[in-house]
Amino acid sequence: MEHNRILPHDRLLARTILPAFPLWVKPNHLTILRFLMIPLVLWLLVMDNYEWGISLFLIAAFTDALDGSMARTRNQITDWGKMYDPVADKVLIGSVLVVIALQHINFYLGIILIALEVVVLIGAAIRYKKGVVSQANVWGKIKMLLQVLGVTLILFALAFGWNLFISISQGTFFLAIIFAVISLLTHGF
Repeated sequence: MEHNRILPHDRLLARTILPAFPLWVKPNHLTILRFLMIPLVLWLLVMDNYEWGISLFLIAAFTDALDGSMARTRNQITDWGKMYDPVADKVLIGSVLVVIALQHINFYLGIILIALEVVVLIGAAIRYKKGVVSQANVWGKIKMLLQVLGVTLILFALAFGWNLFISISQGTFFLAIIFAVISLLTHGF
């Protein structure tokens, strides 16, 4: 699969949201912003400030779609972005899982999700040392989307007392595990 090809969501974002970003804003800037937002997201969630925590989590997660689309549509793909964009995603999802989700979903399910992310990071680091820079494949992108959805459902359950969302999030996380394994297998693990 050609990772530099423009995807349908790239076209949509390029016509709607990306024009709001000046050309001097690079995709890597958004990845760095995501890293910087993580401690604030965590602090808000630990303080039970779900209104702002959920909003900031969703903004941080959305920067993943934005930076990828920006890189592809503006021809600004870098090896740094290929390496650190997925790291930012894993740190965002993993840290929120540790802080919030492990308390409110099946503990072992959360551990499996975090362990899979660690395996992906270790694999990427090994490939990087061999001179191979990996990018997320479609299976990894679906997994990330499912993880964001699962975390969001848990946060809504906590914020609004919608306990049914916890069960739905568990199902979403089980699907994310399946897509994570498929992604790992397609990366040659």
